[in-house]
Amino acid sequence: MTTDRLLADCRARLAFDLLSNTWNAVVLWALRDGPHRPAELRGRIGGISSKVLTETLRRLQYNGLVERHPPQPERPGVAYELTALGRTLLPAIDAFGAWAFAHGDEVMAAQEAAEAAEAADEATGATGAAAETAEA
Repeated sequence: MTTDRLLADCRARLAFDLLSNTWNAVVLWALRDGPHRPAELRGRIGGISSKVLTETLRRLQYNGLVERHPPQPERPGVAYELTALGRTLLPAIDAFGAWAFAHGDEVMAAQEAAEAAEAADEATGATGAAAETAEA
C-alpha cells in the first residue's frame, strides 16, 4: 500500500470490506476443497441459515470470488466453486484463522474484562445516584 490513509476508494479497503463480513470468509474457506451444493455447505459450516448462505453466495459471486454451476445430469442442483480470484484469498483467511487460534483467548479475556469493568461502572453509578438521592 502506498499510503497510510485508507481512502473510500482504496483497494485495501475493498479487501477489508470483503473479509469484514463473517460469512464471506467462512463460505470461501468451506469451498476450498472444491465445489459444493448449498445444502452441503450448510452442513460443513453450521449455524448459517439458508437465506444468509444464499445472500453470501450471491455477494461472493458478484465480487468474482465464487462461480455458480447449474445442475448437471451427474449432479442435481446448483453447486458453487471458488474462482481463481477467490482462491487467492485462502492464504489470507488461513492467516486470520491462525491468528485467531493463537490469540483468541486473549481477545476473549479482554472482552470479559471490559464487560466486567462496564458492569462495575454501572453498579457504582447506580449506587452513586442512590446516595445522591438520599442526601437530597
